[in-house]
Amino acid sequence: MRQHGDAMGLALAEAALAPATGDVPVGAVVLDADGAVLGVGHNLREATGDPLAHAEVVALRAAAAARGSWRLDDCSLVVTLEPCTMCAGAVLSARIGRLVFGAWDEKAGAVGSVLYVVRDRRPPTGVEVVAGVRAAECAALLHAFFVERRG
Repeated sequence: MRQHGDAMGLALAEAALAPATGDVPVGAVVLDADGAVLGVGHNLREATGDPLAHAEVVALRAAAAARGSWRLDDCSLVVTLEPCTMCAGAVLSARIGRLVFGAWDEKAGAVGSVLYVVRDRRPPTGVEVVAGVRAAECAALLHAFFVERRG
């Protein structure tokens, strides 16, 4: 579990970059089977005007580019917030083997809060899910962002 906490530290550092462009502080890291970082990302929707620029998608794209393949089946995605439906679908599409997340998203989460997209038995691959890693830190970063934003 310690390695998940260390990886979440990288994702939290990435998330901290997002507010500079007005983006919600969510960060993600893709690790290979040996724990090496293949890709990182934070929310860039406001920065780029791209509705798909969620942290998970940014990190998955970087990892696929680094690997030269969209198949990331021996990789882990570590993200500070429970993925939404789009990002949960991206996890399945990339064949991610393990998903680690911090804070639960009670409004749009698709890994147990609202929907169970990655736990659905119909997709061709299974995803190991590790939830709640450094959840308090992940949630605090989001809470501080929204308190400041709402004034």
